[in-house]
Amino acid sequence: MDLMEKLTILTDGAKFDAACTSSGVDRAGKTSSAGICHSFSADGRCISLLKILMSNICVYNCKYCINRSESDMPRAALTPDELAELTIQFYRRNYIEGLFLSSGVIISPDHTMELMIESLAILRHRHNFWGYIHAKTIPGASPELVHQLGLLADRLSVNIELPSEKSLKMLAPEKTKNAILAPMQQIKNELAENTQALTRYKNAPKFAAAGQATQMIIGATDDTDRQIITLASALYAKYDLKRVFYSAYIPAVEDSLLPAPMTPPPLLREHRLYQADFLMRKYEFTSDEILSESAPNFNPYLDPKCNWAVGNMHFFPVDVNAAPLRDLLRVPGIGPTSANRIVIARREGKLGFDELKRIGVVLKRARYFIITKDAPAGPRLDKGAALRALLDPKAFAFGMEQLSLFDSPDALPGVAAAKSIGSAVEESILCLQKRL
Repeated sequence: MDLMEKLTILTDGAKFDAACTSSGVDRAGKTSSAGICHSFSADGRCISLLKILMSNICVYNCKYCINRSESDMPRAALTPDELAELTIQFYRRNYIEGLFLSSGVIISPDHTMELMIESLAILRHRHNFWGYIHAKTIPGASPELVHQLGLLADRLSVNIELPSEKSLKMLAPEKTKNAILAPMQQIKNELAENTQALTRYKNAPKFAAAGQATQMIIGATDDTDRQIITLASALYAKYDLKRVFYSAYIPAVEDSLLPAPMTPPPLLREHRLYQADFLMRKYEFTSDEILSESAPNFNPYLDPKCNWAVGNMHFFPVDVNAAPLRDLLRVPGIGPTSANRIVIARREGKLGFDELKRIGVVLKRARYFIITKDAPAGPRLDKGAALRALLDPKAFAFGMEQLSLFDSPDALPGVAAAKSIGSAVEESILCLQKRL
């Protein structure tokens, strides 16, 4: 097998790993050239990466994975020299700025990690490549190998794979919760130690300077959205993760424990999870505020912030000229940037709709939830108009059948293209008004 055939097989096998801004999966908004994805470096730059597997040979038989040991598919493996040469050639031709490296488990986790470490050592020291590298830690590998990998990579990640231990045992019995969480804890500890070392010694070696991340597969099991965001919140708090990535399960293999092969991937659900994740990281929301035991799954028509707002109308209206930053962040149409601008601008005088518009507030949404100098008594709420303004058009773009408020498909607007978007919107408003 020549190098081009290996490249084709191993970049294709890596496309389901979504711990990047784009997964490489051929779907709307996320299409990319074979093997090229995008991510963000430690300083916030968007960079192009070669996303590839060391090998798609794997001794594990995870039910959801296209590279599982029982899959009948072409197999390939790169030698450390081949991987390093491919990466440096892509880099010299200005196709990429870095590398995203993962692998199936060849023989054992330790053996696989040794091959990955050798590859990165050749890149760093023989080819003098100091571009961005994101490397996937293999669960079950020895702590010493995790340490060596962290000295060569800018970011490390350990995939938690599934939202619950029950799901992990059912679909990936060779993997254990401890094998996944132990390297996460080690990476957290080593990052803290490295930060202290760098304050004392300017030339101390850096360990995974861009931090660590993880990924969860969504839709392969019956775990609720509340379980998923509660787990994500705990991971952020306990392991200081930079990001939790969510990957909509794409049925690529058949198994009685998995959704049917023709089941559409839950892209709207993945979208809602990223929105909720952003609320926890940037808006000071807790997972319990976003979803509850009585409502454990996302509203398909409203994004999580708007859904919280219409469910907590007692919190509004918020006075933009007096409210603290945390309260401003709760208002639909006001984000972190515009909230900070409001706090600064109101020092110079009272703010009205014109000033808020210039600041960047989305008044179409915010006007129903705020007090301004133009509306000192607050808004006169027209629930229908407010819901029209808050309705998320992406719900219809993704396909409403993926996430439903309703028990019966017949009650679901937008299904099977039988109704126009206009009528679907109106029916959505009526359904939401009944539920609120």
